[in-house]
Amino acid sequence: MTEFGEFISALGAFGLYQKLLVVLISISLFLSPFQTIGQVFMVLDEPHHCNTSWICAIAPNLTEEEQLNLTLPRDADGGYEQCSMYSPVDWDLDSIVAYGLNTTEKCSNGWVYPSAQAPSLLTEFDLVCDRKDLNDISQSIYMLGMFLGSIIFGPLSDRIGRRPVFLICLLIHGLIGVGIAFVPHFYVYMAFRCVVGAAEAGILIIALALVTEWVGVSYRSKAVLITHCCFAIGQMILAGLAYGIRNWRLLQIAGTAPVFALFFYIWVLPESARWLVIKGRIEEAKKLLQKAAAINKRTLPPELLEQLKPETQPKPGSTLDLFRKKHLRKVTLIMTCTWFADSLVYYGLSLNVSGFGLNVYLTQLAFGGVELPARISCIFLLQWFGRKKTQAAVLLLSGLMCLVITGIPEDQPVVTTVLAIIGKFTSTASFSTSYVYSAELFPTVVR
Repeated sequence: MTEFGEFISALGAFGLYQKLLVVLISISLFLSPFQTIGQVFMVLDEPHHCNTSWICAIAPNLTEEEQLNLTLPRDADGGYEQCSMYSPVDWDLDSIVAYGLNTTEKCSNGWVYPSAQAPSLLTEFDLVCDRKDLNDISQSIYMLGMFLGSIIFGPLSDRIGRRPVFLICLLIHGLIGVGIAFVPHFYVYMAFRCVVGAAEAGILIIALALVTEWVGVSYRSKAVLITHCCFAIGQMILAGLAYGIRNWRLLQIAGTAPVFALFFYIWVLPESARWLVIKGRIEEAKKLLQKAAAINKRTLPPELLEQLKPETQPKPGSTLDLFRKKHLRKVTLIMTCTWFADSLVYYGLSLNVSGFGLNVYLTQLAFGGVELPARISCIFLLQWFGRKKTQAAVLLLSGLMCLVITGIPEDQPVVTTVLAIIGKFTSTASFSTSYVYSAELFPTVVR
């Protein structure tokens, strides 16, 4: 029986058909950075203090400065405390002025944000003081969604096909992503983010599968890395979008709604011919292969098509298959550790873009800009040094940059940001290498 790779070689390993597919996949990845990183720009620090309007009932004619001076304690730098206030009393104003207030408590009536900026997640849902951790929890819940999406949509695409699951994930991405802009409560926001994270994971996983299953082996790394370049461009667009739109609800809509422009994928996105063969749907696979060959201006010989037979019908792949055979078990454990390190460094830097001390929008622009050469350089690094050496080298450099950053004083934001950008370069290269490496190491049925 002829290997499926021979059919790909016969119709063109990376012809016009595959290039158009890579373009389609790349377009869908433009919006991915917004869902992953966009929240960073919705919770930028803003000056705040406890709401102490209780004193207005006693002395309605106080100026704002007088009100704050009487009701808020000072911090070590002489500014007003942001997370504590003097306990309300039922004294008259003269007694408060004469004796002062000494007992403090946490903010009990919300917070005031004097800067009068456009509504943000931070100001609308009071993500400050004791509630500040909700921001980090929300990002973790998004990552939980990506985890759930990986274990749901990956196996589902093995069962019902790459194309339908990809389209379902795009639909969920659009509907729930726009729905986030209208949530009334932060806990609802976190639940919706979890669902969007799951859809995002499905899009990324199936995009990888479709590209690698349609492109010839010698062009796979190039095709995958081209799609990743669009993710980098999306990050640069995110910087401009977040700078121009400060209202978080409008920003959420602007960053998500364009996904509905991809509705035409229903008619143009192909199924994986390799998956069709594995499922025994030979006639459908033949039609797709002939269509691809025609677009590539190639002809598939009839005798070659006659050799297209169902591969010895394997039972449906499952996660357990990754651990049953010694070789697959070894590969799975190694790549699991690699992906863990990739994610820890890459997202650790990306989600801390506001913490390096320089302008957050310019830093994000630099973070996105440095990803382009990182991903493009991978095309050549993988050809020159192979997967294993490249993966090891960029992982080592990523970890080294993170360790060096921890030793830089806080009053050196330029040095910290430069090191972070270098770390972003190497962690991006590591991430891209892992995508290519994983796609090539795992068989189609469990990819």
